[in-house]
Amino acid sequence: MWDKPSVVLITGIMAAGKSTVAELLARRLPRSVHLRGDVFRRMVVNGRAEMTARLSDEAWRQLRLRYGLAATAADRYAAEGFTVVLQDIVIGAELPAMIDRIRHRPLAVVVLAPRAEVVAVRERDRPKQGYGDWPVADLDAGFRAETPRIGLWLDTSAQTPDETVDEILARAWRDGRIG
Repeated sequence: MWDKPSVVLITGIMAAGKSTVAELLARRLPRSVHLRGDVFRRMVVNGRAEMTARLSDEAWRQLRLRYGLAATAADRYAAEGFTVVLQDIVIGAELPAMIDRIRHRPLAVVVLAPRAEVVAVRERDRPKQGYGDWPVADLDAGFRAETPRIGLWLDTSAQTPDETVDEILARAWRDGRIG
């Protein structure tokens, strides 16, 4: 499956390893794109609603705009023959909605779900801090309670990024394929 145009959506909470794993996966594929969904948020120069523990109506609107733009870009790259590794925080009811936004098939969904205490250490040790007023344990608990068990869920707590990519390469199309 890795030899034909496809989309792989990699999601999880902040500091779950999405960026690192997505980049490593894309680099292992022959014709690939690493699409960072958050780039669409960062393009907003003025009027950006920040992602916080309590999202405003405007923040929700901008989040869904970002998801729509990312899905469209993924579809376009795949239509041109690329395997797209789309990475973003897509949790809760937004996960099935994002799957619907992405039209290209084949599509695989990979959910990185390391334990909360592992995420807290990663967040503490990385240069960018994303949690702000959001306690890691609270976001993780909500993520696990509200996100449908769609796709390949991986507890990457004890894995290196390369080991996670190995597991994705081995299992994504068997255990994470949509449609």
